[in-house]
Amino acid sequence: MSETTSEVLLVIDVQRDFLPGGSLAVPEGDAVLPIINRLGERFRDVILTQDWHPAGHISFSSTHGLRPFEDTIEASYGTQTLWPDHTVQNSAGAELHPSLFLPHANLIVRKGFRKDVDSYSAFLENDHKTSTGLAGYLRDRGLTSVFLCGVAWDYCVGYSALDGVALGFDITVIEDAVRGIAPATMDAMSARLDAVGVKRIQSAELLG
Repeated sequence: MSETTSEVLLVIDVQRDFLPGGSLAVPEGDAVLPIINRLGERFRDVILTQDWHPAGHISFSSTHGLRPFEDTIEASYGTQTLWPDHTVQNSAGAELHPSLFLPHANLIVRKGFRKDVDSYSAFLENDHKTSTGLAGYLRDRGLTSVFLCGVAWDYCVGYSALDGVALGFDITVIEDAVRGIAPATMDAMSARLDAVGVKRIQSAELLG
């Protein structure tokens, strides 16, 4: 494991509902599991995020009687994409995937648990002002170099990277340990990450 105390592996939303067989499955999302498990051995500090929605959450298309993926609503914080019901609190789909093996992880950050605001980013909810508490935890621990992996590139991973940079952290995305939902939104997010200087590497650069 890394002896550099400023480094942390941030594992985004590796939950049943986001991997094949789940209600909002990311294509080939399960391919990240063995890579993340190996990366976990490289880092002394590991943090996980967990999408944790109440029933009737604002992001669920069923809450509004609308179509998932195709329809949007205007929330108090802007346009909200609507999704199938996913990662409902205490459901099987909200569980971290059983093949994820990071026994030394020192924190799980639950996000999206407020009914009226969604939360893609590990740092801030979608209103861009409500903190998850992660930034304070990292600063208190002196963890300033954050390596991101998990799902999905074009949403929760990407927005975590953008907010991490804005909050002053050194952010790196481990590309082969991330999967995304759709090529168009992945390309758009990649351009946004490049514009703010998010570094991108392959896991081999860390694992040797």
